[in-house]
Amino acid sequence: MVCSAIKKQQQDIMGFLTVNKIDFKECDIVTSEENRKWMRENVPEDFRPMTGVPLPPQIFNEEHYCGNYEAFFDAREEHAVYAFLGLTAPPGSKEAEALAGLEQQ
Repeated sequence: MVCSAIKKQQQDIMGFLTVNKIDFKECDIVTSEENRKWMRENVPEDFRPMTGVPLPPQIFNEEHYCGNYEAFFDAREEHAVYAFLGLTAPPGSKEAEALAGLEQQ
């Protein structure tokens, strides 16, 4: 059951990134011990579970840790995914329009 939820979350993230033409690289931690080790070592202590290891999906922009699926979902609901990812929102996007509105206040 956990595996299907993880797969759904991964597909949700990749679908969003693809539709919005945001370049990404999927790193498979099931088939690559190196990727699994890197992910576990690079999730900050504050974001690790009390017991066990962080479960995928975990989102990074290069070396910068962005967050897990829940954080991504919250950012998407708030139209703040580009900020979450450490990217500049493209002109005309809801996020760019919201930022422009804040700057005018």
